[in-house]
Amino acid sequence: MLPTDIDLLPVLGRPTISPDGRYAVVEVTHADVAGDDYVTELLIADTTGTTPPRRVTQGPYDGAPAFSPDGRFLAFLRPGAHGRAQIHLLPMEGGGEAFPVTDHPMGAGQPVWSPDSTRIAFTGRVPAPGRYQGPPEQERPRRVTTLVYQLDGFGYTYDRPRQVFVTAPLDPGTPALQLTSGDHDHGDLAWSPDGGLLAFVTARHAERGDDSRNDIWAVAPDGTGLRPLTHGGMYLFTPRFSADGGSVVFCGAELDKNNHSCATASYGLWSVPVRPAGQEVPPADGPAAPRRLTGDAHHLSFASQMIWPAADGVYFAGDHRGEVNLVLVPYDGGEPTPVLTGRRQVNGYAVAETAQGVTVAAVVSSDRSAGDLLVLRDGTEQVLTRYGARLAERGALLPMEEFTAYAPDGHPLHGWVVRPQGPGPHPVIFQVKGGPYTQWGYTLNGPAAFDEAQVYASAGYAVVLGNPRGCSGYGQAHGAYVRDDLPGRSAVDLLALLDTALESPDLDGGRVGVMGGSFGGYMAAWFNAHHGERFRAMIGERGLYAIDSYAATSDDGVDLAVALYGADRDRWAQQSPLTYVDRMTSPMLIIQSEEDRHCPPEQAQRLFTELKLRGVTAELLLFPGEGHDMSRSGLPSHRLARFEAVLEWWGRHL
Repeated sequence: MLPTDIDLLPVLGRPTISPDGRYAVVEVTHADVAGDDYVTELLIADTTGTTPPRRVTQGPYDGAPAFSPDGRFLAFLRPGAHGRAQIHLLPMEGGGEAFPVTDHPMGAGQPVWSPDSTRIAFTGRVPAPGRYQGPPEQERPRRVTTLVYQLDGFGYTYDRPRQVFVTAPLDPGTPALQLTSGDHDHGDLAWSPDGGLLAFVTARHAERGDDSRNDIWAVAPDGTGLRPLTHGGMYLFTPRFSADGGSVVFCGAELDKNNHSCATASYGLWSVPVRPAGQEVPPADGPAAPRRLTGDAHHLSFASQMIWPAADGVYFAGDHRGEVNLVLVPYDGGEPTPVLTGRRQVNGYAVAETAQGVTVAAVVSSDRSAGDLLVLRDGTEQVLTRYGARLAERGALLPMEEFTAYAPDGHPLHGWVVRPQGPGPHPVIFQVKGGPYTQWGYTLNGPAAFDEAQVYASAGYAVVLGNPRGCSGYGQAHGAYVRDDLPGRSAVDLLALLDTALESPDLDGGRVGVMGGSFGGYMAAWFNAHHGERFRAMIGERGLYAIDSYAATSDDGVDLAVALYGADRDRWAQQSPLTYVDRMTSPMLIIQSEEDRHCPPEQAQRLFTELKLRGVTAELLLFPGEGHDMSRSGLPSHRLARFEAVLEWWGRHL
């Protein structure tokens, strides 16, 4: 696989399925290397497989499709005036062109249909008076009063919160109704089955913006009866009404006593009854307390981040040993039923229940595919698209070889090696994932995918990857193990994975480099200070190197710093790679995006400056206009330039 093959790795979004289960529509994003851009269009597929999929829109930036419950229209997002995304409707019967149904000044969010197909709920940002009306450099000074006020990839959020709107798309004379107000951010909308309520996530408590707590609230579609359904103690998301409307199911994790998150807590499935209007405070031990439906082994995958209530339970896609498995969780919290499992990842799905049965349309990726649209009906799977086959059929993909390593305390660890063709001994790249509470997995696309390993292996390097303790997919105890000493305990497990891989005679233990992004960049710097003799060179990308300044400048710095490293500031210094910069002697390439608000540029600048002052070989590669996810979603030209720099660095040092 070559760096330029990113145009053969399309990203498929969450599908939508027609009420009768006959058609599925999915957004497909292609990298346009020649045009240095991306093209997103909608693809419609006959779930019976009798006709080939075809484009239903021509793009270039169409996404977020949603069938109306009566099947007559497809709602989706398309840029309108001034480039802001607006909701459009495409008639599904009798032809016709798509037409806009919103004109929100700052753009509309994901369309969510009412059960009777007459209304669409959406969120839209509403700026504070006088804000965002002219050139950015002419904005008035900002007065920030909370710790959370910005977002990577977006900018400032506190002065333009998302509000909830409802529009009647087939009645153009009726303006959209704004249901919420204030400086509260709202999201994750869901209609009740009878159309009488909208549920959403927001933080309206006094300390909002300074902690991780949020709650589920409900409101009638005319804006009356606003009330909370949960009362603190959790970070939660994806609220959805149960099939009978009597409860709301959601994903989340409990917070500590100060309402800070635990970064290694599993996001399980929960349920809370829908209280009647007027009952704002639940009884101390009453039925309104949320109840967890899944055990600690089930963690909602970041690859899907969605649930789907059905008649017999809730569809839930969770991490499991590099896989993302789709299961059906009973409403009473019993043992989940497997739906789509195996060495692959379910990245998004939709479900249609009819008298003829259940149809599941899912986007599924694997180590051989960046993602294809699959349909499951009557226990039979059928792949409807063949995006993944293009690289595989060209012979561009190298095998992933699974292995088990053991930490010094005997704990088993899961790893992989991707070997180049030809005899060894091969130079080795040890690639550390981000997170830490994520997983390397069976996919060629996504936050922790094997596409980069394929590029490096094709260039002649053996690539070693592994899931140490502290990552998801192996149970709560596995993830929580690193809480007291994140870098030290992670390093022990990671080196055990590397040492096991290096037992193979075709891997050259004398020519090893380590690289990683985000948490992986943090660990690359930690290895430079504490195990530098093991590595010829390092690459740290979008990393955290000094916890104190990270906590002050990151979009969620304080909360994540406390969650990962504890509240003791002395412990922050002990766990910061920059504290030990005088021990760093190995050459280091530091890659940083200039608009990264999650691991801000000051982190890279501080490390680079300290290394240079000490005479250590160091280079700083800065990408203008990019955020934290540049390596996955940045301009194609920037992604190719990054690959070029990485391969040049390893060619020089390995």
